[in-house]
Amino acid sequence: MPEKLLHDLEVSMKKSVDNFKSELSKIRTGKATPALLDGINVEYYGVKSPLNQVSTISTPDPKMIVVQPWDKTILPMIEKEILKANIGLTPTNDGNVIRISVPPLTEERRKEIVKTIKKLGEESKIVIRQIRRDNIEKLKSMKKSGTISEDDEERLEKEVQKIIEKYIGEIDDLVTKKENEILES
Repeated sequence: MPEKLLHDLEVSMKKSVDNFKSELSKIRTGKATPALLDGINVEYYGVKSPLNQVSTISTPDPKMIVVQPWDKTILPMIEKEILKANIGLTPTNDGNVIRISVPPLTEERRKEIVKTIKKLGEESKIVIRQIRRDNIEKLKSMKKSGTISEDDEERLEKEVQKIIEKYIGEIDDLVTKKENEILES
């Protein structure tokens, strides 16, 4: 039972870090990446579909994103949805593809983005701490019910803390890496 608790904890931590990585990939760094368009859905035959499922998204150079829909009739809808997403990018429709120029970041915008990254990192760490709290409570109730001994509870609490520190360190590393990427790009 305690090993399952540790395994579940590890799985929860990985999901939290993966979610944080996903959020970071959506943050504009001044470099063109298809991830900037994640979360944009286009109505295609009456169904809202992710942009990457109705088109090919490429980055021919570090300052340009090209969206080439498989059905050219949805070009205006794609253009509209990109504008509606409010990601600070302006699409240009030439009738065949949509080109999106990624402008360089201003110093002020870089600082705003760094604040956002730190805030997202702190929110992820709060989620991790909540998971720790829940698992410590489970250990306490297991001890109370006699499933584990007091020594096992202490040992498992230390293991839980080690796992938590590992993943909080991972989040801190990701924040630092993204911050450096923003400030140096």
